[in-house]
Amino acid sequence: MNIEQFYPLFLKSGKVTIDSRKIGKDDIFFAFSGENFNAATLAEKAIDEGALAVIVEQQDFENTDKNIFYVPSTLEFLQDLAVRHREQLDIPIIGLTGSNGKTTTKEIIHAVLSEKFNVQYTFGNLNNHIGVPLTILSIKPEHEMAVIEMGANHQKEIEFLSNIAKPNYGYITNFGKAHLEGFGGFEGVIKGKSELYDYLKNHQQTIVVNENDPIQVQKTENYSPKITFGKENSDYQFELFSEEHFVGLQYKGIKAVSKLTGEYNFTNLCAAASLGLHFGIDFEQIKHAIENYTPTNMRSQVVKKEGRTLVLDTYNANPSSMTASLHNFITFEGSKTIVIGDMLELGEESEKEHKNILKLAQELGFNEIITVGKNFKHVNSSAKAFENTLELIEYLKQNKILSENILLKGSRGIALERSIDFI
Repeated sequence: MNIEQFYPLFLKSGKVTIDSRKIGKDDIFFAFSGENFNAATLAEKAIDEGALAVIVEQQDFENTDKNIFYVPSTLEFLQDLAVRHREQLDIPIIGLTGSNGKTTTKEIIHAVLSEKFNVQYTFGNLNNHIGVPLTILSIKPEHEMAVIEMGANHQKEIEFLSNIAKPNYGYITNFGKAHLEGFGGFEGVIKGKSELYDYLKNHQQTIVVNENDPIQVQKTENYSPKITFGKENSDYQFELFSEEHFVGLQYKGIKAVSKLTGEYNFTNLCAAASLGLHFGIDFEQIKHAIENYTPTNMRSQVVKKEGRTLVLDTYNANPSSMTASLHNFITFEGSKTIVIGDMLELGEESEKEHKNILKLAQELGFNEIITVGKNFKHVNSSAKAFENTLELIEYLKQNKILSENILLKGSRGIALERSIDFI
């Protein structure tokens, strides 16, 4: 089976899935196999339950009479199929990467553009070598544009994903100290994330630039076309303001306040608003989108619990985002407790960066500092340094946090959100 033969069948399908539990009528099931499970064993069952076709990489399971097709690699076939589909699409595709704020920015861009267009976008955090192809393959004839999030922790990954998504517009949220181990230090982060710029430049596509970010400015100097915001002579100028804990932006006298906390989200809002204005969306509609977007994904999410304010930011953490979160949280009125979890994938920089964050937290003067994870425990001699979230939960069962404001911030692997029910 090759892509050209298979593509007409794909066009008849409902959706593409790699999850046998989510197979619907006329879906295509890619039977990925791991060390402990061979999904190809489910091929016949998937067809019997209504799947249109199944792709397997074990020839013994092929049954062309039932639309069960063998390919040498299900992953490569998925990626190649996505490239084939992308080549048929005549809609603007916006590619998005960066060290911090990718998913939040993607969600806001989607909300803004959806005021006028039918927009497909990366669902959840499916931003890798599997998620990007799945998103591309989910684009249907009714979609008028798409927003594709691209994540990476090594060199050449963004280049690879860009060649699948083939974006017409691209934005890098920022360059921060994330995945230092995989990228080989901060300079490696800049090089790796800038692979999106390289793709856009090589294909004469449009770059969105925050002109308050010197790295973005330097990397896109003398390049056109681009959409700019942030400076007096940028294409779009926005003013920052805050209401209570929430960040907002003002454009030509009109204010839009989000449900996101942290001034670091201001540039995320600006990028979304700039794209909206570029595509002819009235700022009143952009304001409507921003004010109605409610974060529910543990990213800069503010919730009230028993009269206290909880800031939930447990999906990702690195030195850059942690620093920004602590500086934001210290501005909250009332007593403040921080529960901070390890920042993972920092390699040789790990001990130094965890020491720096702990020192910053102490200098800012929070009422209570609780750390979770082996890296923080290694540098924190306090009795409130726990090795994992389970230890934290046992502590919380006996010791209630009394502060009016509580921040939970840590890497995904620490799973701090599991402690929320005990706060």
